[in-house]
Amino acid sequence: MRAGLVTRKRLLTMLTALTILFALVGIRIGSLTIVQSEALTARGVRQWTREGVVTARRGTIEDTNGDALALSATAYIVTANPQQVRDEAAFAKVLAPVLNVEPSFIEKRLENKKLASVILKRQVSRDTVDKIRSLRTENLEMNALLRGISFDEDTKRVYPKGEMLSQVLGLTNVDSVGQSGLESLYETLLRGKAGSLRTEVDAASRMLPDGKTAYVPPQTGYTLRLTVDSTVQGVVEKAMRECIAVNDALSVQCLVMDVNTGALLAVCMKPDYDPNDPPRNDLETLQALMRITVVSDVYEPGSTFKMLTCAAALDSGAATLNDHFTCTGSITVDGDRIRCWKASHGDQDLTNALANSCNPAFVTLALRMGTETFYKYLRAFGLGVKTGIDLPGESAGILINPRYVKNVDLARIGFGQSVAVTPLQLVTAACSVINGGRLMKPFIVKEVLDEDGNVVDRTSPAVIANPITPETSAVMRTLLENVVENGGGKNGAVAGYRIGGKTGTAQVYKDGRVVSNVHIGSFIGFAPIDQPRFAVLVTVNEAKVPVDYGSTTAAPFASQIMAEVLSYLGVRKTDPFSTEPPMTAVPDVRGMTLAEARRALSDAMLLCETDGISQAVSDQAPAAGAKMAAGSKVMLYTFENDPLQPADLVSVPNVKGLSMVEAGRALRARGFEMEISGSGLAVRQEPSAGSFAAPGETVKVCFALPSADAMDE
Repeated sequence: MRAGLVTRKRLLTMLTALTILFALVGIRIGSLTIVQSEALTARGVRQWTREGVVTARRGTIEDTNGDALALSATAYIVTANPQQVRDEAAFAKVLAPVLNVEPSFIEKRLENKKLASVILKRQVSRDTVDKIRSLRTENLEMNALLRGISFDEDTKRVYPKGEMLSQVLGLTNVDSVGQSGLESLYETLLRGKAGSLRTEVDAASRMLPDGKTAYVPPQTGYTLRLTVDSTVQGVVEKAMRECIAVNDALSVQCLVMDVNTGALLAVCMKPDYDPNDPPRNDLETLQALMRITVVSDVYEPGSTFKMLTCAAALDSGAATLNDHFTCTGSITVDGDRIRCWKASHGDQDLTNALANSCNPAFVTLALRMGTETFYKYLRAFGLGVKTGIDLPGESAGILINPRYVKNVDLARIGFGQSVAVTPLQLVTAACSVINGGRLMKPFIVKEVLDEDGNVVDRTSPAVIANPITPETSAVMRTLLENVVENGGGKNGAVAGYRIGGKTGTAQVYKDGRVVSNVHIGSFIGFAPIDQPRFAVLVTVNEAKVPVDYGSTTAAPFASQIMAEVLSYLGVRKTDPFSTEPPMTAVPDVRGMTLAEARRALSDAMLLCETDGISQAVSDQAPAAGAKMAAGSKVMLYTFENDPLQPADLVSVPNVKGLSMVEAGRALRARGFEMEISGSGLAVRQEPSAGSFAAPGETVKVCFALPSADAMDE
């Protein structure tokens, strides 16, 4: 009886244990097949398959005519299987020179034998891949050594036109992700969607000959079509290369805008860089070069701003063309003496005040309007706010809060001080002055297209405000044409065309203080002024030449750009038979009074400019006997310079791009005489700039009209 009870207890215990065991097995099976099914299946797939990413081809960026500015080219990713590499040192020694990497880098990548694949280098060219393949086929020993290498398709960003538009286009990193410029701003549209390729492999991660392959194709990114015309951009790039070299400037900028739509036809900032080979090893330099300074950097515009003041004064009724202004060389506002750039302009009407760029006249206009009225126009011109351009990093500029504006502040704003703008803000506002009074929203992306060329999105011109009436705009076109014909903008003229424009020479601030010996020279021109099609703004920052006014550093290059763009656009000349003015010899007026000198020069069909120090002419530039075009200006000096030491050799200044008067002034400042040939702007000189010669020697200077060919010589 007791034996049977024990047996039953044992059977019950065994049955209970088996039940628990089967329950645990069931739970485990349920866990593996239900709870962990998805994870285990994925793990299994990873073990018997190898999956690679098929990078999507990044969208193209092209100019308005469909010419590629940035595109993606096929490249390769070189990978290796550490488990298949037997001799890491020998493997690295053979492969490192081909991939242009250090052997130690490859050896370190191969250390982890648990990995089935490691990347040795990305964005490798087809030629490099072919070299590796040829190494593997040299002999059996080399094939065994390089076993485990494979190649996956990759893409590499290419910029076919090099430095052209480099800051605007921007950069991508090695993963084809936008880092700056349009590449960054439009990353979502450009990047596309990556695909994948999955293949079956064995335990050693070798591809099975009869294995299955699953391929998911990538989706190409959208294409950006810009408003920029690469032909116009090329003209600007060439001119700005010459401009920064001739002026020995810290930097130069240029914007070309369609005055009627706000579309940017060209954007150039130098110095720049080649996005195909950016200086990634010097991040500070690269970051400085990548900045789109025409939208991010602000400056006091100086006299180019006077066109806005003039337009506002005329439109508001604060001034008429019949108004007269007396310039005595300065004007006092709230105890502050504001000087004009010239000793005196005397009595002048508004037309001549703008042509003479007279500071006191524009101080008067600003004070007449008052803060409330003037600021209404400044805001309507888009100042103090961002333009909304489709470029990253835009600044709003600086406009003093009207609550804190004093009369002296308002007076200085009138002639372009105590206000800061970006170059884009200025050219956008200036276009509204001459296009009928419409402030257009600037833009640079014209269309977005899909892979098949279908337009997904298109930018339409948009009017932001109407700061002045069409009638005021028509008057301003006439006034600005007069500035080029008879005022300080003569160097911006283009033979055979009616051109309008305004020069400017702005102050430079460093550490919160004005630097007296450097300036920002600028010129904004419109062509043709009777039916404006485009505006050109050229700014030259801190030119290292004796004469750094906008009329000498910027205007000649704006003229060069306008001449070539007008020809490219097929704009007919207003006067197709326009010829060079007759040449005349410069008389000797030294020792004369200013009145006598003016009469003598007038008899020779020449004009003059004076420093306004006294009434007796002590020297002149060019020297007597020089040949000049009728209507040109001779500079009259009424003070004596400190004597030079003849024994000292002096560096010959660079006068390329200067007018005869300005070249003569620059040479005279260092004690040289000038021998003149031709007319227009200086294109050649002998001795060359930077060479050394004794004071008193003659520098031969050849002058020509500011055409592209002339500036090349």
